[in-house]
Amino acid sequence: MIKLGIDRLLETPELRKPLRGRRVALLGHPASMTSTGRHSLDALMALNELSIVAAFGPQHGMRGDKQDNMVETPNETDARYGIPVYSLYGEVRDPTAEMLDSFDVLLVDLQDIGTRIYTYVTTLAYLIDACSRTGKALWVLDRPNPAGRPMEGTILEPGWESFVGAGALLMRHGLTFGELAKWMLAQRTTDLDLHLVAMEDYHPRQAPGYGWPILDLSWVNPSPNASSLNMARCFAGTVLLEGTTLSEGRGTTTPLEMVGAPDLDFERILQRMRSLEPEWTQGATIRPCWFEPTFHKHAGRLCSGLQIHTDNAHYDHERFRPYRLMALLFKSLRLEYPDYSLWRDFHYEYETERLAIDLLSGGPLLREWVDDPEAQPGDLEQRLRVDEAGWAESVAPLCLYA
Repeated sequence: MIKLGIDRLLETPELRKPLRGRRVALLGHPASMTSTGRHSLDALMALNELSIVAAFGPQHGMRGDKQDNMVETPNETDARYGIPVYSLYGEVRDPTAEMLDSFDVLLVDLQDIGTRIYTYVTTLAYLIDACSRTGKALWVLDRPNPAGRPMEGTILEPGWESFVGAGALLMRHGLTFGELAKWMLAQRTTDLDLHLVAMEDYHPRQAPGYGWPILDLSWVNPSPNASSLNMARCFAGTVLLEGTTLSEGRGTTTPLEMVGAPDLDFERILQRMRSLEPEWTQGATIRPCWFEPTFHKHAGRLCSGLQIHTDNAHYDHERFRPYRLMALLFKSLRLEYPDYSLWRDFHYEYETERLAIDLLSGGPLLREWVDDPEAQPGDLEQRLRVDEAGWAESVAPLCLYA
């Protein structure tokens, strides 16, 4: 049975020894749970051994109280323990001097879902920089990557860094949070007292979970709309929908597992996808459907759509490529509906000038490929293979789990 980083820290006094006598803070969220379902903050407090002086919460808050996207969380005081809970998605996203002065060691216990744009990745990068500057120690309590080891997409282009793009990462990076921290530190010239509490018995290529040990761990939403393992597998593609006028299923019970709009025929689009590049539609069940969002895009309107299923016997972990699938959907839509207003121009994650689709995809390449009537799937495939191969080679020495 898998042992999470938090489990090993709790069970092994020798691992905790360097924390004794130091002020400790915890960065967590609703999925910061032990394997028995106890929140990490509660479990650490129950030890009555460590000086836990503060907590931090990323986007959506330490307890996941902010349900909608891009809703800030204020600082507060924990009602049970009376310690400050600092928000890293509120008035600031970089920790302030006051926040950094509150602790000596920061424990990071965040469940990632394996995609570059997930804002917890950016929060980790900001904390690595802040702790490096101020001589603070940072410990990562490692957790599984539910999307597993497959690596897909483009590497973020220089100059396209944002809160949904912390650096030159591949879209579906294939690393655990601890491995990501090692990669981030390797990209920097600064020193950091980085300590990784690795997992035991984690096998990211093993069926049936392929990254998520489904027989060992319950799924707890790391953010309100990350509601299933299926969502995590799809997210490297479906997150791109946030930069479009298409619904990504927010306002339904299966957000970021579907796509739709009231003024499009998605069965027609699916037919075009399968004729244009059938290989990119493989690995998962793609089901035409209808839905009516209760809020967000197209609220109260009946949408034609598609739902992606990776939770049945037809799922092929190595063939399923969500980034390619969504790119193909955009391309097929553009070919079927050349004048459709696809790209959404709005204030997205603290950015007002650049298009959300470009921030999400790490540059203008995807949008330009979709909008170019002469561009073919093979043109995008060529770029994807270069970036994927380069990324896989560069991170191979950092991978801790087979």
